Amino acid sequence: MPASAPSAVSLSRYLIEEQRAGRISADLRQLIAVVARACTSISIAVSKGALGGVLGDAGTGNVQGEAQKKLDVLSNDILLEANAWGGHLAACASEEMDHSQPIPDAYPRGGFLLLFDPLDGSSNIDVNVSVGTIFSVLRCPDGVATPGDEHFLQPGREQVAAGYCIYGPSTMLVLTTGNGTHAFTLDREQGAFVLTQRDMRIPEETKEFAINMSNQRHWEAPMQAYVTDLLAGREGPRGKDFNMRWIASMVADVHRILTRGGIFIYPWDRKDPGKAGKLRLMYEANPMGLLVEQAGGAASTGREDILSLRPTQLHQRVPVFLGSKKEVEAAVGYHRAHDTAAA
Repeated sequence: MPASAPSAVSLSRYLIEEQRAGRISADLRQLIAVVARACTSISIAVSKGALGGVLGDAGTGNVQGEAQKKLDVLSNDILLEANAWGGHLAACASEEMDHSQPIPDAYPRGGFLLLFDPLDGSSNIDVNVSVGTIFSVLRCPDGVATPGDEHFLQPGREQVAAGYCIYGPSTMLVLTTGNGTHAFTLDREQGAFVLTQRDMRIPEETKEFAINMSNQRHWEAPMQAYVTDLLAGREGPRGKDFNMRWIASMVADVHRILTRGGIFIYPWDRKDPGKAGKLRLMYEANPMGLLVEQAGGAASTGREDILSLRPTQLHQRVPVFLGSKKEVEAAVGYHRAHDTAAA
């Protein structure tokens, strides 16, 4: 008789195997499972679109002064409610809230801190472009009964898990617990995530870059020089042609890079010089940086390793360069050369 095909590995089975191997604890396993279920609920809401009455602005703003979409608010509520009663968390922090929120006294508190961007790329919702949820898990410091904002301010290397869920033609959960980056696809009929790509690897070299070129006039000199050389193609100093890809949804852009390579860049610019960058360190740069690094890539601000930064604010912004390792190193080289010449 022919050998039977191996059975699909569900997210639940994968997490149990990781626990048995001693790589994660039972509490972390259950926390990730709760986040995955919440993402499934968000996926359903996103997929309904106009039929669910969830498109358009909510009429409110978040802590960054950005207009919130209805699905921003709904996704935030889904994640907060799902994680309130599980007993695995001490507190949550969201890009959509001014401050972190301890687990209510009515529920048991656990030993982890959860940060999330409930719906990254939400400006694309109304035009039916892929959006997603990004999350990061930290340990709550020992002896802290009621965590505050300051207890979340840990370097990205302290993350015990990070991931995102992308709501596109299929819903996928991409996850790391520090043992590689793995992709799970939602089986809608079963209502469960199934492992579809183990140990994702980003090619070290690339010919693709993702950046918002409309901001070029606001970039600093080393960024101008770097992109000018990319656009010069094989006749330029880089000696090869580059293609630009830009979806304007970080989850979608990074997912493409994790799948086939490339570099994603959101540099500092003079458009709003009072801000250190566009993207948030705690909700976007750190979790995406860990996922990319665990897949063999690199993540930098252009001058510093993102995961080594010690945060100073819960909603701190940073420049972001992440993706194929050698291309990130090349971009960083332009900035270091400029800084050395200017010193």
